[in-house]
Amino acid sequence: MATATDLRRIALSLPGTTEAPHFDRTAFKVRRTYATLAADGRTANLVFTPDEQEFKCQLAPEVFSPVPNAWGKQGWTTITLDAASDEELRAALEMAHGNGAAVKRR
Repeated sequence: MATATDLRRIALSLPGTTEAPHFDRTAFKVRRTYATLAADGRTANLVFTPDEQEFKCQLAPEVFSPVPNAWGKQGWTTITLDAASDEELRAALEMAHGNGAAVKRR
């Protein structure tokens, strides 16, 4: 079972990550935001590609679900922390970190 403390510890251990307020959430950024932690610490939103999102949601639907709006269609995915193992959280954060570090081309 993962916690908000685990998320913060893992995220801040990833190269170049900074933490900053983001509306009612806490954002973790590298080049751009790759994760936001809910104020209650129960869930976080992570940036995946749509294909990564589909895979994660099919693999572990009790842990991952698309954000229910246009952001979700872009790959933003909610992770329910108390349903996630430490390994699932670390792998998901590393994937999201890679997406946040990537230079977006237009």
